[in-house]
Amino acid sequence: MNEQQNLPTRQDSPVTVIGLGPMGQAMTRTLRTAGHPVTVWNRTAGRADGVVADGATLAATPGEAVEASDLVILSLTDYRAMYDVLDGATASLAGRTLVNLSSDTPDRTREAAAWAAGHDAVFLTGGVMVPAPLVGTEAAYVYYSGPEEVMENHRSVLALLGTPKYLGQDPGLAQLMYQAQLTLFLTTLSALMHATAMLGTAGMKAGESLPELLSAADSISTVFKAGEENPGTALDAGEHPGDLSTVTMMGATADHIVETSSSLGLDLALPLAVQAHYRRAIEDGHGSDNWTRIIDGIRGPR
Repeated sequence: MNEQQNLPTRQDSPVTVIGLGPMGQAMTRTLRTAGHPVTVWNRTAGRADGVVADGATLAATPGEAVEASDLVILSLTDYRAMYDVLDGATASLAGRTLVNLSSDTPDRTREAAAWAAGHDAVFLTGGVMVPAPLVGTEAAYVYYSGPEEVMENHRSVLALLGTPKYLGQDPGLAQLMYQAQLTLFLTTLSALMHATAMLGTAGMKAGESLPELLSAADSISTVFKAGEENPGTALDAGEHPGDLSTVTMMGATADHIVETSSSLGLDLALPLAVQAHYRRAIEDGHGSDNWTRIIDGIRGPR
């Protein structure tokens, strides 16, 4: 490993940002505001106009952008885009730290870490958990995984983007957490739209229904804990006591949602998927267990 990678990053050290969508632009402005010289590159050079006006330097090529800093942050569509951009600049990667904040699969992040090591660079995976307007605010947080020493060396800079949450050495962990969070987020959004559509068939406007639905969504954490300090403890132990709610009870509700949605002429993809979880648990003989028992079928689908 290059000696530079063993040294903590200075507060005024140069940083490179590759990829200038809304997220990349927000990160660039945040770093510039904190006093870091920032070099940027984007396939469509015009996207750099705003951040260049704010003091960033536009590199002519990806290689020039990489060579400008020891810390290179990537904010791209996916990991394929990283190779498209950097395959012609691999000679410049030696001794650099690549922090890829793009979305993809955990396996692809592990492959990317190996690819970076093959070019004498080190690699951190990151998952930004807020939209671009919140980057650099107290609400922002970012999951990271990869070499812990490298994470600590660059923590002060990365903390400017959002609170760093380090998960471990495996470069796939941060991406896995990112995808898990988005699974929850996207499924909840679909559920909110389905529920809004249900109420809309009775003439209720979204302006009326969404405040009630969002209040219900906010209460999920309280319902899930149901008096437990950490509800995950029972899950880890394989315990699903059905004293408060059961698979059979929740499954009946899932059946009613399917029937109602069908009668209203709505798309059934989401309610049928939920119904299938409960039916599987009942078929496996777990009707009297807590609804959390559905995790077994999710872990081992037929």
